[in-house]
Amino acid sequence: MNKGKAIEILLVEDNKGDIFLTKKAFEKAKIINNIHVAMDGEEAISMLLKEGEHENLPTPDIVLLDINLPKKSGVEVLEDMKKHERLKRIPVVILTSSQAERDIVKTYDLHANSYIVKPINLENFKDVVSAIEDFWFSVVVLPKLD
Repeated sequence: MNKGKAIEILLVEDNKGDIFLTKKAFEKAKIINNIHVAMDGEEAISMLLKEGEHENLPTPDIVLLDINLPKKSGVEVLEDMKKHERLKRIPVVILTSSQAERDIVKTYDLHANSYIVKPINLENFKDVVSAIEDFWFSVVVLPKLD
């Protein structure tokens, strides 16, 4: 990752409390980041494809994707992303409250990069965000997408 460039994160989440926790945790991150939020699956796809009002959004470096979303599920968003030539290389971290084995298997079958069950308290949430930050932005080499 370019140390001078902010990391672009697309958070696809409909729970305002979880959005707040995620933003708070990333505020404490060691890396500069910009978080863009999609409140439902349709908005996420529109943002990723830079449609309409989203035409000037940067391509995210990573997508944090909940499974249980209105309009289009996280599984459908993941499926759409992995079929699309421009989007399929964007790492997708499933960040959800679901611990269902069928959800875990389904998202990995669709090439999710990791599956994390959301912690319920802020301190543990910060630990999860720190682990995401350390792994995805300090260890892993990501392709240039734009």
